[in-house]
Amino acid sequence: MMNSDAAAKLLDRPTLVLNRSWHPVFTVPVRRAIVWLYRDIAHVVHESEYTLHDLQSWADLSRFLDKPALASPSIRLAVPDVVKMVRYNGMPRFRVAFTRRALFMRDKYRCQYCGASPGSKELTIDHIVPLSRGGRSCWENCVLACVSCNSKKGCRTPAEAGMTLLSEPREPKWSPLFNIAPTRVLDSWQNFVSEAYWNVILRD
Repeated sequence: MMNSDAAAKLLDRPTLVLNRSWHPVFTVPVRRAIVWLYRDIAHVVHESEYTLHDLQSWADLSRFLDKPALASPSIRLAVPDVVKMVRYNGMPRFRVAFTRRALFMRDKYRCQYCGASPGSKELTIDHIVPLSRGGRSCWENCVLACVSCNSKKGCRTPAEAGMTLLSEPREPKWSPLFNIAPTRVLDSWQNFVSEAYWNVILRD
């Protein structure tokens, strides 16, 4: 039998929410997802088969799933990783916070000049137009650069240094996971979202 602390941790775990059109829109604690399931506001998505389940069919299936589950004398319910709203079809109009880790995710941990992926400790944030020359800390003026390329560029623009960016830096598309700690992002969500954004705010 699961103890109360373990059950509380499961109930606090995030569940990814899809709107009626299967677009990821936000996350909620498992406890809220289960209430929605009970009230028929949302159905559980089987993340590999893409089948939808109401409370009864999910309880029936839970007996055969190798997933963390909540149990009572009358029911065993696997913790839902993803739910789909029955009627809600809205899309949040959020913007990605300009954060250090968000920048690393946008640039895929690669130097935007030479394409190297030396690891986060060997990557720096380069201002395309240097701060000393009026450049700003923003999505369009910041990229990842390896130590070697950053040193080569110095306090110059890429054109002045004879260097070329691999791609034009832009604000990334918002994800419902940008404020979820990386350790809490589930592998099962990757079928529905491509990347997560973290919330360490960057400052000049």
